[in-house]
Amino acid sequence: MNRAASANRFPVHLCRPDDFHASSPGHLSFLSYNIQVGIQTRHYSDYFLRAWQHVWPSRNRQANLDRIGDLLRHFDVVALQEADGGSFRSGFVNQVEYLAKKADQPYWYQQLNRNLGPVAQHSNGIISRFPPHEINTHTLPGLPGRGAIVVKLGDSEPLLVVMMHLALSRRAQNQQLRFIRNLIALYPNVILMGDMNTHSLRLLYDSPLKDSGLKSAHARATFPSWQPQRCLDQILVSRHLKITRMGVLDFPLSDHLPVAIEIEWPPNKN
Repeated sequence: MNRAASANRFPVHLCRPDDFHASSPGHLSFLSYNIQVGIQTRHYSDYFLRAWQHVWPSRNRQANLDRIGDLLRHFDVVALQEADGGSFRSGFVNQVEYLAKKADQPYWYQQLNRNLGPVAQHSNGIISRFPPHEINTHTLPGLPGRGAIVVKLGDSEPLLVVMMHLALSRRAQNQQLRFIRNLIALYPNVILMGDMNTHSLRLLYDSPLKDSGLKSAHARATFPSWQPQRCLDQILVSRHLKITRMGVLDFPLSDHLPVAIEIEWPPNKN
């Protein structure tokens, strides 16, 4: 396959959210979702018509968050991008905390990446059903505003979960991915997830993650949510981890669609 030629021709295949409502024993489920601070975008014109919601509270935003929370309750670990940490536009609601409580998930962590004071608190978030053994946050290289949250689940042979929101430019992405590769180098069980702003073929074959022992959970379009064309939202896992389910969910409450996977855990060592 000519990877360069196929990079912008990703298939559209959406799963129903309730396909992931029942998790099998001995499995873990993961979801990554760029929630665009709870703003629903259904057409390109909405970027203009609803731009005011990026700085001003909206009643619809709260209803959208409630629906997102209902989705998140079915997953063991959730990575959120473009959440608000509690500013005027969100009604001073920490959206990561709110969604964790709405989803009845006991553990959450918010990473503030761009602090615009009372106007906006641009954040990443992680929500977990299980207690993290360790959480670390990192500012990613490049222009300010991009970060990663590293969560270690378990002490003996832990699962390392890294969520991130990468920059737009290829050069900045390579700087950031080189940093991420150094973070994961010593761990055999790794899951990377987030809004990567690039496709899985580039991540695996033409980036610092090349030959890092990872595989892609999917190569399906996630953006824009109303007419998916580009594969920007990714979940990468260690090659030996068995993926039992995966899907891009038909849940268009943002300009991105959420990505979900389920894996066997602990991994079969045979």
